[in-house]
Amino acid sequence: MDDLSIFGLSPRIQTGKRVWPEAWLTIVPLGGFGQIGMNCMVWSTPGAKVVVDCGLMFPSDYHLGVDVIIPRFDYVLENKEDIRGIILTHGHEDHIGALPWLVPRLSAPIYASPFTLKLVEHKLRERGLLEGVELVPVGPEAPLALGDMTFHFFPVCHSIIEGFALGAETPAGRIVHTGDFKIDPDPLDGPGTNLAALRAFAGKEGARLLLSDSTNIEHEGRSLSERQVLANLRSLFSKARGRVIVTLFSSHIQRIQEVFDCADESGRSVIVGGRSLVNNINMAQELNHLRPPKNLHLDADAIPALDDNKVALLVTGSQGEPLSALSRIAVGGHKNLSIHEGDMVIMSSRLIPGNTLAVNTLVNNLYRLGAEVYYDQEHPVHASGHAQQKELAEMIRAVRPHCFVPLHGEYRHLVKHARLAENCGVEELNTAVIENGQAFTVTPGGITMEERIHAESIMVDGKGVGDVGQMLLRERHILGGEGMVVVVLVLEEETRSILHGPDIFSRGFIFENQYEHILEEAKRLVIEELEQRETASMEKLQEGIRLSLRRFFRKILDRDPLVLAIVAKV
Repeated sequence: MDDLSIFGLSPRIQTGKRVWPEAWLTIVPLGGFGQIGMNCMVWSTPGAKVVVDCGLMFPSDYHLGVDVIIPRFDYVLENKEDIRGIILTHGHEDHIGALPWLVPRLSAPIYASPFTLKLVEHKLRERGLLEGVELVPVGPEAPLALGDMTFHFFPVCHSIIEGFALGAETPAGRIVHTGDFKIDPDPLDGPGTNLAALRAFAGKEGARLLLSDSTNIEHEGRSLSERQVLANLRSLFSKARGRVIVTLFSSHIQRIQEVFDCADESGRSVIVGGRSLVNNINMAQELNHLRPPKNLHLDADAIPALDDNKVALLVTGSQGEPLSALSRIAVGGHKNLSIHEGDMVIMSSRLIPGNTLAVNTLVNNLYRLGAEVYYDQEHPVHASGHAQQKELAEMIRAVRPHCFVPLHGEYRHLVKHARLAENCGVEELNTAVIENGQAFTVTPGGITMEERIHAESIMVDGKGVGDVGQMLLRERHILGGEGMVVVVLVLEEETRSILHGPDIFSRGFIFENQYEHILEEAKRLVIEELEQRETASMEKLQEGIRLSLRRFFRKILDRDPLVLAIVAKV
């Protein structure tokens, strides 16, 4: 199979790249520009091409049946012979989640921090894709040279450990890419965001280009400190009289450590429920990033007999996922764990857009069972990993970029972040709001737009990659909202006389016994179409039946079901 055929490609892609008379860096954004999630781009210089991040996006309510959404890798695969490597800023799914769809078709080393590589290794091994993949750990201790680009790795504070900002020496000048970050002046653990190192890298003249995280640009002030979250968790643990149940993102290792510490201080054993939590805890312990409490039980099947005030449960399910540990506990579907009257449930994570209904349902079920629920809307038990306005301004002033391109945000976020950069001294002509597919080139003279490439995302449904499009989604919405009607008709091949039917079946449309007279009228319309189209092709006959019935149902019932006409000749 051709490498490109799985993505539905035909013509070769041309970016319209002009030959620059001076040193240049071209960036092709494949995801993360104009949306939150699916972060991926390609950096190109005269001597190399590098993929930076390879993330996915989770579907919204609109994407019925879709599992995940990934970038369109046409440009990468068209240029795969020139790709020197894949650099990952950190281990969140929106930065590494699409690797299983790219790795089998691109032979290039993957460079990332040791913990990020652990997550990648686990992901690829589960899918049988690990063999032959070169995973190379990198860090702040040594730069990485790929062709005529040299990358430096600067630790940043985020909601996952071992995240990096990138500083790249390129023919066009020094480039800084913040990755996902916040600035915590007094971090609980680790170096935090190393602004001093980024300032030194940019030098006296400032960086040529800054690419910066825009997620929280609409929030004034500064993000909540992780120390404040720990203080609030300690307060809740201290006043809990029954069990404490905490749910969070399974990759938030620092927050997991906070739960461990609070449990230890309050004399509670920790019982972990959820495969992803167990896996990530094990990986973090291997790299000495976790200090386990005195009594840690990673097997929920072997729970010791303990009083409720001696138990802390750490479980998956912060987004109301139906198969997660907390969701199963809340509906009585977990074989070992259940909600007790007086339990304290702490939801220590942000609410991802699109999950509101699921989370509200979960919270209501927990209250029905007698639990008290603490979540971010009312209690600060979670701190965002993304910088707010004051921190974003600090980053711009530290790097002092000549050019500025915001990323990791919806379009309004990018616009507002560009305005902030202008307020911080970047000339308006040197800021650019870029969307996916809009390639741009950085030179010592500024930013120039290139020809757009096709970068519409790919929807993954089961084993189908790219076979779900807007038309299919529209049909799914019609099926979900209006139902389906199937017409079956069998004709004699030569005379076109009716041998069987017409039979009409409906699903999700009407109760057939209640609307029998309407279905009889629909059958009459089918026969009329047959009589009027006695010389028409079978395709035109089927289309005529379909359109006639849709008009009929709209007129009689004000409903517009999906109509499928099956006409067979024997």
